[in-house]
Amino acid sequence: MRAEPAGSPDTILVCIRGNSGSGKSSIARELRRRHGRGCALVEQDYLRRVVLLERDKPGGVAPGLIEQTVRFALDHGHHVVLEGILHTGRYRDMLTSLRDGHRGRSLFCYLDVSLAETLRRHLTRPQAGDFTAEQMSGWYAAHDVLGWPGELVLPETTGLEQAVEAIAAAAGLPQTGRDDRR
Repeated sequence: MRAEPAGSPDTILVCIRGNSGSGKSSIARELRRRHGRGCALVEQDYLRRVVLLERDKPGGVAPGLIEQTVRFALDHGHHVVLEGILHTGRYRDMLTSLRDGHRGRSLFCYLDVSLAETLRRHLTRPQAGDFTAEQMSGWYAAHDVLGWPGELVLPETTGLEQAVEAIAAAAGLPQTGRDDRR
């Protein structure tokens, strides 16, 4: 399938994937904060759970909305940080379309965190009471990498600061250090 072109040679797409509790949201938000204006943050959970109120199931419409949102931001000159579990079984086609259709640089990252560490980290999150360790264990997919050349796989020993710096450098995403939300 041929993807329609999106973005420009100057736009950057960073996709951060990993299991629930792996740290992807914290990393994505910090990348976006450090870049400032001109960088869109697209969160799978927000679009799927809040906007659509949809479960992550085969045949869902969330992948289409996520792809449209990313393409819209790229087409309007924004860099994009996309984050989510984005299991390969349901999201590979959408991610492939984004990769193949983006005119600029794209970096796909996977946070390779064990189930034990994922569960430990979950206990430190504000949403720790929203779902149980048993539920998280059912969602967990070990080493769910895409297997693409250039995919950045970060081990669980990578701290937040290290991950942000490694991803920003690999993607070429400038980090201004400003918070331009006003």
